[in-house]
Amino acid sequence: MAIVKELRVSERSVERWRRAWRAGGTAALASAGPPKQPKLTDDRFAELEKELARGPAAHGWEDERWTLTRIRALILWHFDLTVSPAAVWRLLHRHGWSWQSPARRALERDEHVVELWKKDVWPQAE
Repeated sequence: MAIVKELRVSERSVERWRRAWRAGGTAALASAGPPKQPKLTDDRFAELEKELARGPAAHGWEDERWTLTRIRALILWHFDLTVSPAAVWRLLHRHGWSWQSPARRALERDEHVVELWKKDVWPQAE
């Protein structure tokens, strides 16, 4: 089929479009928009951000790390919505949030000693 090659789509899609066109004309081929609307509106996301700003400890977790699972639970508790971790990630990403990992440093680390080592020992190792 020339249409399949030209548009680089499957034959199945072309057949589906043809059936829709025959049944409803050109109007039947119009886009229906995105398959799903976001479950949280911008106003509700603003509420979620306020809750996130309070921190995980305010919501009962022992440490101060937000994970997708924890944010998912927060959405369930505050908005009575069940969403997947992937949906939480898309929601956060859509609103400009990024993935971050906390820097882990040894409790025993002595910054003064590290700086001295970098200055005195490291150049000799090169």
